[in-house]
Amino acid sequence: MAPDEIRTSSGADRPLVSVTEFTDPACPWAWGSEPVFRLLKLTLGSRAHWRPVFGILFDEDDDPAPDPAAEARWYEGFIREVTAHTDAPYAPRLHWLTRSSLPASLAAKAARSQGAEVAERVLRRLRESTFVLGTPADTPDGIRGVVRGVPGLDIDRLLRELAAQETRNAVRADWTETRRPIPGVLDLDGPGPHPGRAKEVGEHRRYALPTLLFDGPGGRVCVPGWRPLETYFEAARTAAGDRLPLTPVRLPAAAALERWRSLTGPELALLTEELAAPAGAVRIDTGHGPLWLHPDEARARAQSTFAVKAQVVEVSDNETPRGVH
Repeated sequence: MAPDEIRTSSGADRPLVSVTEFTDPACPWAWGSEPVFRLLKLTLGSRAHWRPVFGILFDEDDDPAPDPAAEARWYEGFIREVTAHTDAPYAPRLHWLTRSSLPASLAAKAARSQGAEVAERVLRRLRESTFVLGTPADTPDGIRGVVRGVPGLDIDRLLRELAAQETRNAVRADWTETRRPIPGVLDLDGPGPHPGRAKEVGEHRRYALPTLLFDGPGGRVCVPGWRPLETYFEAARTAAGDRLPLTPVRLPAAAALERWRSLTGPELALLTEELAAPAGAVRIDTGHGPLWLHPDEARARAQSTFAVKAQVVEVSDNETPRGVH
C-alpha cells in the first residue's frame, strides 16, 4: 500500500500509518530490536500497514573471506558487543558466518504470500538460526530444516516461490530501495551506540539496519539505528498527524507466548512486564539467557534443526529467566 493511499484513507478499518522496516535476517541490531518492534506492532494493530524491506547485509557476490573461521569468530564477537546494548540472546558459538543473507531474505519474502502471521514466524525462525543456533539458514536445505513445523506453512510452496524469479526480483527491489536512503540519514550524527547513519557499501549508501520509516497524514518520520522505545511511539504519533493516541499494549505472559510462540528474556519483560515465564513454557538455553517456547512450538521444532542444536528443558512455574533484569 502506497503512502498516498494511506493519507487519503478515511475508513476506520484502513491503516492510518505506513511503516517500512529496513532489515536483514542476519543483523544483530535487528534481532535485538525485536522486542520493541513486536510491542509497536501489537499497539498499532490495524492502524498501521507494516512492510519489511530486506537490505541484504551479506550479498551473494561479496568476496569470500580468506579465512572463514576467523571471520565467524569476528562476527561472533560483534554480535556479543551488540547484545551488551540489546540484552538479546546469542548462540554459544557461531559455527559460520552466513554465506549470504539473500537465501533467508528470499524465504522471508516468499512467505508473505502465505499470510503476514506465517511470514513473521518464518522470519523469526530464520533470525534464530543465526542468533540461537549459530548455524545460519543460508541454503534451501538449511531453510527447510529451520522452518519445519511453522503453523500454516506449506514448505514445498515456500521453496518453490523462494526459487522463483519473481521473488528474486522483489528482493532485488528491496536491495535497491535500501540503497536510496533519505538525505536526513546521510550525515546523521545521533546518539550511540548505533545512531543509524547511512552506511557506505561499495559505491552505494544504504540505510543502517534496522531503520523504520513512518508515513502518514503528518508526513514522514525516520527512526534509524538503535533508539529508545518512546522514540518509535512518538514517530508513529507524528506521522499520524497527532491522530493516533498510543499507550503500549501489553499481554499476560501466557497470552504473549500463545501469540508469538517464541519469547526472549527481553521480550518477556517488555511485552508482558512479567519476570517469570508462564507455566508449561519450554526453555532453550543460549549463550546469553534463555529462549522460551510455547509447548506446541517446542513439539513442532522437535522435527526441525532446533531439535539437534539446542537442549530443551521444561521450566517451573516461577523460574525467573536470566537476562531479564
